[in-house]
Amino acid sequence: MSFSQNLISKELTQQMQQWRRDIHAHPETAFEEVRTAKLVEETLLDMGLPVETGIAQTGLVAILENGAGPTIGLRADMDALDIHELTGKPYASKYPGKMHACGHDGHTAMLLGAARYLTEHRPFKGTIHFIFQPAEENEGGARVMVEEGLFERFPCDAVFGLHNAPRMPLGHFGIRTGPMLSASDFFEIEITGTGAHAAYPQSGTDAIVAGSQLVLALQQIVSRNNDPLNPLVVSVTEFRGGDTWNVLPEKVVIRGTCRCFSEEVRHQTKKRFEEICTGIQSQSGATVQLNYIEGYPATVNEEKATQYAIRAAQQIAGKERVNTECPQRMGSEDFGFMQQACPGAYIVMGTSETGSEANVHNPYYDFNDNALGLGAAYWIELVKQFCPA
Repeated sequence: MSFSQNLISKELTQQMQQWRRDIHAHPETAFEEVRTAKLVEETLLDMGLPVETGIAQTGLVAILENGAGPTIGLRADMDALDIHELTGKPYASKYPGKMHACGHDGHTAMLLGAARYLTEHRPFKGTIHFIFQPAEENEGGARVMVEEGLFERFPCDAVFGLHNAPRMPLGHFGIRTGPMLSASDFFEIEITGTGAHAAYPQSGTDAIVAGSQLVLALQQIVSRNNDPLNPLVVSVTEFRGGDTWNVLPEKVVIRGTCRCFSEEVRHQTKKRFEEICTGIQSQSGATVQLNYIEGYPATVNEEKATQYAIRAAQQIAGKERVNTECPQRMGSEDFGFMQQACPGAYIVMGTSETGSEANVHNPYYDFNDNALGLGAAYWIELVKQFCPA
């Protein structure tokens, strides 16, 4: 299956596969992408592009100018995950406990392939900033790049991101205007009571009971405080306390995550967490300490940028293969930080050929090399749409 055979040569496709498998075999996690960044830098320099390095430690930006016109930012993430790979592929991770389980190796290779084509053919007028970002997984590399002046140093009229989707057929794209991926916040609540013998509970302050009441109360934020037409997820993922059968523990720790698409809901949820923790403390007599961590903002696609992305995807894949009302997803992406600083759009690209491939963040996952040409072609067509010659 090839939707880009007239645009991407066999030689360039093979080169992207080589880059991708090299990066896959040498995975590096957040802010440690030294080898990966060096490979990217040397490849871009070989193309004759100026490259600025050291942005958010291991991030880099290459610049391609071709006359007067708009400026577009194209972003690929480079980091891997702390997962032990089980694919058994010849190019599997050489580093135990680390692997490219989310396809960032493919993202990097596709953007490098697009950079090479655009450098050689220059079918546009304007400026392209190729943004290679570290630390997308949990550490917010996009936020750090923005805080270090990404868009002041490399101004963009719009910025675009792309992610592979192993649950979507190869050759299909999904996108929507407005919120597409959720914000992700995290919480840790420490409840300190007074330890006691389990046979004499009246002599202590039971942190287990206080924690149990707290978990139930948190679920009522979704069911009774939030508008059901504006999605919110509150998930408790850890409840830790106690060591034996006959002792009431002094301390309990509760952790979890909150997901939503609206900043208003996000702030309301945090406020309710604070109120509930205060109430449980007053009711139980235990001390309840909340640490509410604001993580990634929602990925919100700006309307005009989204239309450019849609036209590019339709040109490459055909209108019937581009879902412009892609369902919102409760997964999160730090690309939202870039969208807060610059108008932008984020699209997902199908990579599945059998429907049974392992999903991302799975030890058996592997990016489908047959999608490399499609992804590079999308980037090229997007540049042509946004910066017409």
